[in-house]
Amino acid sequence: MTEQIKLIECPRDAWQGLPEQIPTDYKAEYLKELVHAGFKNIDAVSFVSPKHVKQMADSEEVMAKLNASLPAGAEAPEIIGIVVNEKGLQRALTTPGVTTIGYPYSISAYFRRANANMTRDESRSLVEKLKKETTAANRGLVIYISMAFGNPYDEPWGPEIVADTLEWLKDIRVRTVSLADTVGTASPQLVGDLYRSVKDHVAGIELGVHLHSRPENVEEKILAAYEAGCRRFDSALTGLGGCPFAGDNLVGNIATEDVLAALRKAGADTSIDSARLTKALEMTNEIRAKYAHAPLVN
Repeated sequence: MTEQIKLIECPRDAWQGLPEQIPTDYKAEYLKELVHAGFKNIDAVSFVSPKHVKQMADSEEVMAKLNASLPAGAEAPEIIGIVVNEKGLQRALTTPGVTTIGYPYSISAYFRRANANMTRDESRSLVEKLKKETTAANRGLVIYISMAFGNPYDEPWGPEIVADTLEWLKDIRVRTVSLADTVGTASPQLVGDLYRSVKDHVAGIELGVHLHSRPENVEEKILAAYEAGCRRFDSALTGLGGCPFAGDNLVGNIATEDVLAALRKAGADTSIDSARLTKALEMTNEIRAKYAHAPLVN
């Protein structure tokens, strides 16, 4: 009997740093195609300052067009909207179709200051507010632990720091958490070892991974997480998008098609039929060519 996997497709992460603006209509059409291809969980939009992330300035409009395009009566997908402050939270909560709020909680003090200009206490207070308000609004909440696999800033790091963060999240009743390899430097061995070392701290939490990687290391990293017990994976078609801090344009999002291949090899059920991905892959390559100035992926 195969085990069911939850695969989160991440166009928001793929698009947010692209140099050219993707038209609103095209984004909505792309998201619709992902739903048609069978993706039930999509990290689709973010509600952040358009000054800093221009690509996501039209998130409300994208969602309105997506909502209007989905067949009446069809099962609505989980749509994740990323926020980094209270203003973003209020935008997300008032946007129809956004079912889950996502927040990147950094365990690196340097990254937290650079990314959100917050202290640890301020960031934790925000997470507690996110939990309270999403519960009241009947929305989901996923917390990404940024720098979960270490950092390049010579700051203290270890599995015990990740475990402490998970215990705190469990105490405030967060029920979905993803361990993020923000700079893509974790080895397959570290991916598996860290997941094993912290999973006993998260009874009642759905614990996933959001990994970045060079293409040649994808299968090893995915299988390391899977063999350690992970059943929730974030990825992006063709591996589009990446980490701006990696210093290597080959280090970026893990390609969904590679995740599917690796998990099938392990005997897992992803509920995604590769034959239905043809149109979405064509559109992704069009985005690569027109808006990312990146090579096409076969």
